[in-house]
Amino acid sequence: MIYLDYAATHPMTPEALAAYAQAAALPGNPASVHAAGQAARERLEEGRARVASAFGVDPRTLIANGGGTEGDNHVLLGVTRAWQDRHGQPGHLITTPTEHSAVLAPARALAAQGWAVTFLTPDRFGRYDPAQLADALREDTALVSIHHANNEVGAVQNTPALAALAAARGVPYHTDAVQAPGVLPVDLTGWGVTFATFSAHKWGGPRSVGFLYVRRGAELPPVTLGGGQEGGVRPGTQDTAGVYAAGVALTHAAAAQPATLAHLHALREQFMREVAGIPDLSVNHAPDSSPKVVNVTVGGADGEALLMNLDMLGVAASAGSACSAGTMQPSHVLTALGLDEAQARASLRFSFGAATTPAEVSTAAQALTQAATWSRV
Repeated sequence: MIYLDYAATHPMTPEALAAYAQAAALPGNPASVHAAGQAARERLEEGRARVASAFGVDPRTLIANGGGTEGDNHVLLGVTRAWQDRHGQPGHLITTPTEHSAVLAPARALAAQGWAVTFLTPDRFGRYDPAQLADALREDTALVSIHHANNEVGAVQNTPALAALAAARGVPYHTDAVQAPGVLPVDLTGWGVTFATFSAHKWGGPRSVGFLYVRRGAELPPVTLGGGQEGGVRPGTQDTAGVYAAGVALTHAAAAQPATLAHLHALREQFMREVAGIPDLSVNHAPDSSPKVVNVTVGGADGEALLMNLDMLGVAASAGSACSAGTMQPSHVLTALGLDEAQARASLRFSFGAATTPAEVSTAAQALTQAATWSRV
């Protein structure tokens, strides 16, 4: 099997697996005061410190949690709840129609509760003009939430410019940056964001482990109650082994990031050259998008048949976000970019990792050429 679904999940690295096994052997709860508990606490905090170092922030600004979905929900629901408690009524939220469902679902839930929600309009490849955000900000805007790198088409936003516009109006800015670490540079201080969410399994760490960055001084109440862990903001026993393994994996991924970025650019260019002869093939990612992601439409093909044929030929790809896989609904990202339902259904996402080889890319390109022939409707 040639695995080209790194945007869905990055296989755990050998370093992360070893670190997880080492920390999982510790018997103590990291909140316990005895020696066994403190040994677990040391591993937990070492993992957090490694992540903080990679992101250029103070470890105390990182909340360990269950991943990107939890972090996105925590920010949207926690910030808006605090705003409504202060003002006695719902306010205004700004986001985009190409966000992950972990942002769109709480945004829609807030809209049902009376919140005004503005969805910015993307360009053909999913990028957002800062001037559009400037026009959308209002006196009652409580939060702006815009991803840094899109998970389906790889569009990379000008996060520093967008965050600066929100900051100038005193509005907190959140970015779902799950797809960035290990591929794109991450500089949370330079970005100027208030909140950022991350998932360890996107950089070779374990699944169901993530981090929520909360800038010092920012207000974020808990959305679950019952304990004092993570400063009382995210109660519940921490996953010592998961956090430690995540930190070890990110140390390696961050060190290799410049080389990985160049490698992925070369792989994407190769892939696009080798599939250029497929009839009615169109591209849904921009040249300046994250090279981790290739998103193409095979005109006249059936997307489900494409995936089944690729799988039969030994290539693992996807039709969009893994979090909506199995629904057979057209990608909300692609329809927001202007594709009709048939085009969106005929689209595929290939996503590469540092371990992907040119030979694998060549084989995948040949498989897509064959699958496209088999899948025409």
